[in-house]
Amino acid sequence: MNPKTTQATTKSGVNYFLDGFSLIKTKGLRSFVFIPLMINLLVFASVIYFAIGQLDNAFTWLSNQLPDYLSWLNFMLWPLAVITLVVLLSFLFSSVMNWIAAPFNGLLAEKVEQHLTGKDLNTGTSLDLVKDLPRILGREWIKLKYYLPRAIICLILFWVPFVGQTFAPIIWFMFSAWMMAIQYCDYPFDNHKVSFPDMKFALNQTKGTSFSFGAAVTLFSMIPIVNFIVMPVAICGATAMWVDKYREAYKHPEIAPD
Repeated sequence: MNPKTTQATTKSGVNYFLDGFSLIKTKGLRSFVFIPLMINLLVFASVIYFAIGQLDNAFTWLSNQLPDYLSWLNFMLWPLAVITLVVLLSFLFSSVMNWIAAPFNGLLAEKVEQHLTGKDLNTGTSLDLVKDLPRILGREWIKLKYYLPRAIICLILFWVPFVGQTFAPIIWFMFSAWMMAIQYCDYPFDNHKVSFPDMKFALNQTKGTSFSFGAAVTLFSMIPIVNFIVMPVAICGATAMWVDKYREAYKHPEIAPD
């Protein structure tokens, strides 16, 4: 059975993502936004500090290898290397941090849904959350197994003549958008114990909304510094989309799709 939509059926995924910026400032939700955000910032800052130290050692070695008349290359390459490092780590952390912050992301999605619906999800105590960690991390592993082979195929396309220069970037962006929709919409679905295949099926029924939401997340994730807050914003926006478009179908397990 196809999941039913409840309201706001004409609202785009971009609108839901932008709604997330308002939701993260909502009283009562800010503390749940703060935890994953601080974990993100602290780990990212620690790795950046370590990486720049290693970069400094590399440039010291390079300086010793270059003749004096090429020493000016250091001043040109250093800023470029730092910017490249920050951008690459930003992309890496968008994946790694989803693992580290997964329990808090699910909790944020739960609180956002309570705020939007006025109803308690009754997901248990903090101890229940700890007991549920293996299942939560297992869900992240399912998403990773879904992502990796498809990502490898997309990356191989970049090496195919003509295709790599024309269609591969478009395919990669569309794939990234789809994965962002899966990644963040999965938290409210998982809070209701909706299986991963059923969650994908539901998103497929609203492809336009799903892809536009994922595209907005992907674009904002490409902006250094801004991407620090993309994770909580996307979770809030995805939860608002769940409440409007999917929640009613899964309120009772017997009416969810097989």
